[in-house]
Amino acid sequence: MPIHLSSASRRTFLTQLGGAVVCAPALAEAAAERVDADRIAILNDTHIAAGHTASAPIPTHLRETVAWLVAQERRPAAVVINGDLALSNGRPGDYEHFARLIAPLREAGMPVHLTLGNHDDREVFYQVLQAGKAADPPVVSRHVGVVTLPKANLFLLDSLKTQGPRVVAQGLLGPEQLDWLGRKLDAHPGKPALIFAHHNPRLGGEEQHFPGGLEDSAPLWDLLVARPQVKAYIHGHIHHRDHFQHRGIHILNTPATSYVSNPTASTTGWTMAQLTDQGAEFTTLTHEKAHAWNGLVEGVAWR
Repeated sequence: MPIHLSSASRRTFLTQLGGAVVCAPALAEAAAERVDADRIAILNDTHIAAGHTASAPIPTHLRETVAWLVAQERRPAAVVINGDLALSNGRPGDYEHFARLIAPLREAGMPVHLTLGNHDDREVFYQVLQAGKAADPPVVSRHVGVVTLPKANLFLLDSLKTQGPRVVAQGLLGPEQLDWLGRKLDAHPGKPALIFAHHNPRLGGEEQHFPGGLEDSAPLWDLLVARPQVKAYIHGHIHHRDHFQHRGIHILNTPATSYVSNPTASTTGWTMAQLTDQGAEFTTLTHEKAHAWNGLVEGVAWR
């Protein structure tokens, strides 16, 4: 990967979208002037189901988020949707519905990058979004990629442990993916590295969330800490928003687009990251406009 998409209809888009790295075609000059090369949109936990009606809250939230992004004068250089694309266990109709909902991003020329979470099914994902599976994948049976931006490199990981009818909450990268990540980081030492994976690490955050988190967090962290270009680990999975640090690396938990289990403590939304030379500003946007998180800006300085 990456996958370079030519101009496409919605039907073609449905079968072409899906690489961990999806690059838009050359934008028209007017559209290119609207792209901020240092701006990233971060969504996660979209949880789209085939049976969702148009007016149901979950697809409505994603539709509203997509419409907001398309309407921006300063469009992001990358849109990362960080896992749990499907509601339950990743059926074909779920991904077909998901692709229709995010099609306006493609039509607007925005690069979209997808990772997988515990509610996804890798093979079904590839079957529906056919161009997503590389002929010679960098990690066999994993959906990974690297996105290069002027001020940072984004490393997209696959923390889906198992797939099938029974959903397993925990995540796992595995030795092969960790080896790939180490080699890729060593090949890209010159810019800040931001790590994206769906699952929260079992360190540095709130211990109540550790049981459902990433099982091989300790070896991952040893790998990341040893490479000074690694600045942050960005995840979803918890359906909440918070920020921690562990051994110098920022851990950013971004809010779910779909739903929350405790509306008194959390709400749905998405995140805009503005990269700088020394760090980034993360702005939370929420579907509930009066919520305290809406418009909240958090400045993060790199180690």
